[in-house]
Amino acid sequence: MTVTTALLRINAVSKRFGGLQAVNNVSLEIGPGSIYGLIGPNGAGKTTLFNLITGLYPADRGEFLLDGVAYEPSSVHRVTEAGIARTFQNIRLFPDLSAIENVMVGRHVRTHGLHSGIIGAVLRTPAFKRIEQDIRDHAQQLLEYVGLGSRSVQIARTLSYGDQRRLEIARALATEPKLLALDEPAAGMNATEKNTLRGLLERIQSDGKTILLIEHDVRLVMGLCGQVTVLDHGEVIACGSPTEVQRNPAVIEAYLGTGATHG
Repeated sequence: MTVTTALLRINAVSKRFGGLQAVNNVSLEIGPGSIYGLIGPNGAGKTTLFNLITGLYPADRGEFLLDGVAYEPSSVHRVTEAGIARTFQNIRLFPDLSAIENVMVGRHVRTHGLHSGIIGAVLRTPAFKRIEQDIRDHAQQLLEYVGLGSRSVQIARTLSYGDQRRLEIARALATEPKLLALDEPAAGMNATEKNTLRGLLERIQSDGKTILLIEHDVRLVMGLCGQVTVLDHGEVIACGSPTEVQRNPAVIEAYLGTGATHG
């Protein structure tokens, strides 16, 4: 029997803000190459958990393991270096930079060495120029990958909403993540844009990437994700396949049966 090591394992993670227990003793495992959904009603704690995983907040207690190795998500920069890249519910592009420049910013995280730093930039050494060209070429490839190749020189703020969302994903992919964490990537999209996004996420998965997805659109989550965890009041109330989760009485009571939207 082959035992598959989880790409991301979270053990008994908790977070309190004053008198509010936002996340309470949450554990989950995300398998490599999967699309994993995290849903729940408003105030369920899923955004807090997402921010704990990606280094925006420190956990009060609990353990994080990435690729079988313990890591401490103490800052966004350290989390990115460890191999987790994220997008945000509210778009956080560099609005006055071009699409390709936005992706190049992400790529610089994986660029090291004397000639790639300040000295190389000031002296404009041949090695620095080669590195910059490699970064630009890779950024262009990622823009092609997400369907924005023809818009590489367009200023980010002038792109359509759906294109800006895909640009964020390209920038995140530029950091070469083991885990791509997406915070409501379909928020504000129309039906056509959602279909395009779904195709992109399926392609990313088929190319071997692992995706953690928070999303309002339940139909999108249930159609994309192999495994779904449901939070309510900071605790896990269900975890399983989309079919299992939708049939779970606790989920029906807390969320699916109420007609409420989740966030």
